[in-house]
Amino acid sequence: MQLKVKPVYDAGFRPIVRYMEEYERDAASAPHKTIAISVVRNKGYVHTIHMDVFEDGIDDARSCEAAERTVKTLLWVCGGHRIIISGSRPIYEYIAGAYAPDGARGFDNGFMSGVYETEFAVEYRENVNDAPGTSEASSPVGRHMNGCRIGFDAGGSDVKVSAVVDGESIYSEEIIWQPKKQTDPAYHYQGIKNAMLKAKEKLPHLDGIGVSSAGVYIDNRAMVASLFMSLSEEDKKKCRNIYLDVAKEIGDVPVEVANDGDVTALAGAIELDDNNILGIAMGTSEAGGYVDKDGYITGWLNELAFVPVDMNPNALVDEWSGDVGCGVKYFSQDAVIKLCPAAGIELDDSLTLAEKLKYVQELHAAGDKRTEGIYQTIGVYFGYQIAYYARFYDIKHVLIMGRVTSGTGGQTLLATAREVLKTEYPELAERIVLHIPDESSRRVGQSVAAASLPYIG
Repeated sequence: MQLKVKPVYDAGFRPIVRYMEEYERDAASAPHKTIAISVVRNKGYVHTIHMDVFEDGIDDARSCEAAERTVKTLLWVCGGHRIIISGSRPIYEYIAGAYAPDGARGFDNGFMSGVYETEFAVEYRENVNDAPGTSEASSPVGRHMNGCRIGFDAGGSDVKVSAVVDGESIYSEEIIWQPKKQTDPAYHYQGIKNAMLKAKEKLPHLDGIGVSSAGVYIDNRAMVASLFMSLSEEDKKKCRNIYLDVAKEIGDVPVEVANDGDVTALAGAIELDDNNILGIAMGTSEAGGYVDKDGYITGWLNELAFVPVDMNPNALVDEWSGDVGCGVKYFSQDAVIKLCPAAGIELDDSLTLAEKLKYVQELHAAGDKRTEGIYQTIGVYFGYQIAYYARFYDIKHVLIMGRVTSGTGGQTLLATAREVLKTEYPELAERIVLHIPDESSRRVGQSVAAASLPYIG
């Protein structure tokens, strides 16, 4: 696999987009057929794609690998509790084994079962024409500026709450909290309630509440959220309606809860006055969000930390999912840290991951040329991955944010990603614009965007 733009510190990098392109070319030049891969999620929504594969019996191992990586991507981009493979029994059998509770992708099975509160399943349909058609319904959430609203943004170390009147923030405050360490759900409930009450006091009356929060949210319910990570399983279930319960107590007004990645993308859409925006946050992990062509939030998971990036079998393993070469190790503080040995940078083991990142950023700001290669390498990762994301999202703008992109290193990362697109994918480079938003404007924009989530008649 020859790359036109090579990462300085990762000679073994095999971008999944190039892997899939090579597979598709080889399949097209041999006996081949079309299969369909469908993922089904809540309310019966379905996302189906078709792909050409070798005829059964011709390099089944390679076809199964390409299909499995595609399934993995669809699951974590769109979400789903059921996979349907139409048109190839060998591929179906491979996927069914991999995504069984005790299979290689058992983590995905358990995660999706919890999110959608239903047993995960893999089904087979012999004829590709029997595959279900795509059935999506994006939601016109956000961009509602009328009335007096509370905007609430819950992070892992602080909450940001705003009082917004007709689209203008009249009050905003950041309040420190430590939700991940708490074992009593009353801490979370009171923290959310007290912050919202502060904003309510600044408003003449309350018309609606919009919430931006880390985690997976289905129908305004917190299905998986790191904010509640230290709670018992029973208490986590009790917290699924936490935002709805707080809102009912303080105002009994319309409330809308969305993933913070989606709200970040929505804030970008408001600021840019445009749509088709993919937001990527590179911090402790990789977070994503998307606003479609209509300016709507899709209801997809956009959990890009679990989406494949690198087909090198020796790539780093994600400790949580057990998978290899996924986004969390390429677009987070882990990516910076893993490249330090190749750059000849020694890190003090007593430092936290955040402190290690800060140390590298300080070296870069001071002109240490070794660090330039780290950000260049991550930029190469990102440029190729944007091309892969473009297979699943219709993108006009990519917003890049998070602590990894702060400081001078973020500009190097961005410039390198642009170089990859311009060199390898000039058609994408012409239509996709990459941005790093200003931190202060992003924070204000986030609160206004969160407040704009609920529709008020």
